[in-house]
Formats: sequence, structure tokens, C-alpha cells
Amino acid sequence: MGTPELISPRSSRVAAARRLARRTFRGKERRFIAEGPQAVREAAAHRGGDGESTLIELFATPEAADRYTDIVEAAHRAGARVHLAGDDVLADVSQTVTPQGLIGVCRFLDTPFQEILAAQPTLVAVLANVRDPGNAGTVLRCADAAGADAVILTDASVDLYNPKSVRASAGSLYHLPVAVGVPVEQAVRGLRNAGVRILAADGAGTDDLDGELDEGTMGGPTAWVFGNEAWGLPEETRALADAVVRVPIHGKAESLNLATAAAVCLYASARAQRPRRAPDA
Repeated sequence: MGTPELISPRSSRVAAARRLARRTFRGKERRFIAEGPQAVREAAAHRGGDGESTLIELFATPEAADRYTDIVEAAHRAGARVHLAGDDVLADVSQTVTPQGLIGVCRFLDTPFQEILAAQPTLVAVLANVRDPGNAGTVLRCADAAGADAVILTDASVDLYNPKSVRASAGSLYHLPVAVGVPVEQAVRGLRNAGVRILAADGAGTDDLDGELDEGTMGGPTAWVFGNEAWGLPEETRALADAVVRVPIHGKAESLNLATAAAVCLYASARAQRPRRAPDA
């Protein structure tokens, strides 16, 4: 396997990784940065549809390499270049205040929208005009936890590979298909043609989530459309949905933030879609 050498901060490899902080370079190179042991471990274990490893390169401080020998070994097995790096290199490449000693350079892993449709999804999260990268990553994590089949980021939403989105997903980025850059009208039309019911989540919705659950209308394939953090969904997007549903506020809170509302909606659908267990005999 060999012992990796300490890489210089002036190395062209470091400069190339540093440039991935910018969306333009990420799109051009089709590569992104994953920081921390959880994200790097997941990247080392993940392979794309072509069978290629997602992890291309790993920068690790000597201390982190000693602490996370399993991750370094997994990176080697994945065929990634492994570099030992000083704290100055990690600080230069990292997008966090306190780097955790491991930074991976990864291949893009988004899935074509048509592949998602061909898989006949039953639970999908559609992010329409979601601009906050932390929210996008958190909704992706919620969708993964709820057992969703896919996430779709419309063309007006934040970059999936923004470092904050990647961190907020907590590894869920590698667990389920994600399509990017899909116009919301195309996403809704494609999903509906695939037999999926479209629900728009909106605090001013005419339908109530509790009512939907009570009426038993949520057991079929469902896509939830979530809007912008500040102004929600525009009227033209709400008009595309089969129903506009609000999460009921039973207390005195004015509203729920995007990620919390998404978690409630996705889990409500997941529960409605699960077959009920027969009572004990």
C-alpha cells in the first residue's frame, strides 16, 4: 500500500482541491469536497452507476490518519490518492472553521431524472427554489431517514455540492438518488405521469396534513414539493400540485422552518404507506 508523503501547501493537487470551493469549478470538474470522517467514510464506500469509486483523493493530517486508519485503508481500496497534509493544507482547503483532519475530493453522483422515474418511486422530495445550502442538505437527510426513494433539486435551487449542503446531509447524499437542475414543471409532469401524487407543502395550504391522514389519501406514491425558506411556493408552483397541504400548528408557534416541515410531511407519508401490522392474536 505504501506510506503517503506529506504534501506541500503549494502543490497543484492542493490548489485544485481549493478551487472546488467555487461552484463554477465544481461544475467544470464535476468534483466536490467532502469533509470529516463520516462524509469521507461514506464516499470511500460509495460507487457510481459506472462502478467507479466516488472518492478520488484524500487529504489527511498525520494525526487523523492514525486515528482513522479504517478510512485511510478504505480510501486505498477505493483507488483514491491519499496524501498526508499539515494543518495549514487542511485549513486552506476546508470550508469549516475547525477542520476535522480529513478532506475528500469526490466525483459528482447525481442521478438523471429519467432514471429516477424509471425506478417507479413511491416517496420523493422536490426542492423548488430552496436557496439555503444547510436546509437543502438537512431535507436530504430527512428524506433518507424517512425512506424516500429520491430527492429532486429544481434548476432554481441551491447547488447540491455546496460544502454546507454536503455537510448538512450527514452522509445521506450517498444513500439515495438525487436529480439536479430539473425545472419544477418538468419534475411535476414526469412524476405525475409515473403515477405519483403531487403534494405542495405550504403554510397557507387549503388542505390539512391531519385531514389527509384521517381521510386515508396518503397511502399511494407521493411527491412533496417544498419551497423557498422565506416566501414558500409561488402560486404557479402551487397550481401544479394535486393538493396544497399545510402542517397544522397546534401550539402558538407562528410556523415551522423548512427542514422541520419537510421531516413532518415525509414521515407522515412514510407511515401512511407502511402496511399496518395485524394486532397480536
